[in-house]
Amino acid sequence: MGKLPDLEGLAIFAKVVELRSFARTAEDLQLSKATVSKAVARLETKLRARLFHRTSRCLALTHEGHQLAERAAAVLAHGEAAESEAFSQNVRARGLVRLAAPMTFGVLHIAPLLPAFFRDYPEVSIDLHLSDEVIDIIGGGFDAAIRIAALPDSSLVARKLCSMPIYLVAAPAYLDAHGRPTHPRELSGHVALQYAYQLTKDVWRLRKKSGEVATARPSGPLRVNNGYAMLPCLIAGLGIGVEPEFIARPALNAGELEIVLPEWSLPASAMYWVTPPGGLKTKRVDALADYFARHFGQKKST
Repeated sequence: MGKLPDLEGLAIFAKVVELRSFARTAEDLQLSKATVSKAVARLETKLRARLFHRTSRCLALTHEGHQLAERAAAVLAHGEAAESEAFSQNVRARGLVRLAAPMTFGVLHIAPLLPAFFRDYPEVSIDLHLSDEVIDIIGGGFDAAIRIAALPDSSLVARKLCSMPIYLVAAPAYLDAHGRPTHPRELSGHVALQYAYQLTKDVWRLRKKSGEVATARPSGPLRVNNGYAMLPCLIAGLGIGVEPEFIARPALNAGELEIVLPEWSLPASAMYWVTPPGGLKTKRVDALADYFARHFGQKKST
């Protein structure tokens, strides 16, 4: 006997038992009568037992057929229920979404949106994993991830939700004491505070509005794997660092930080909804993606 049961044969057998006819079963399942007969015959061969007594006028179960009929009906019922459940999740948003997002952004901007989402989609649940580390969403079994980056080429499917500038920033007190650089080459003489998960580690690449490109290799006393954790040291005037808009903006508006080298910019960054490649996305995943797109798409970069 093979390792896998003949689920198709069992389901067709159960339908024949239910309808008491090979012809009506073929019509109901939109199969040929020969396909139905072969499925039952295949099952009989595998089980080494006749399941029906068949004449031109009568179709009756054998003893072995009677013993199998109830379990085969359960196989058919469970299969229909499984398909119905899977189909319903793609007709309306329901079920679990496993989502990865950056730590600080997740706490400050994703979590506050969830109550309204759950009110709109009460049959959806979310397993939210917060980490600044770039998660392997396929290996980790995630349905999607929020990523804020200058996204590199990838086999993953990326949907841009909004722009998210990143800035080179420092406290006015630090710049007053150490000077305001006018070119990236001057950054080598400054103290740098570094973000561990920066796309180009240990290198800052900047482009001037005129098109000139320059790089700097920062060094300093702090390397941290969360941008928000860098903020107090920046505000305290301990050095220059790279921060995304959503972290830096309140301190910039309050005058606690200022943009360094304003005529230069770091690689364009954005917030992306990233999903595994290929295949149809479930309704629940699309619903969450569209919800975030509607919210973040309304935000204007500054």
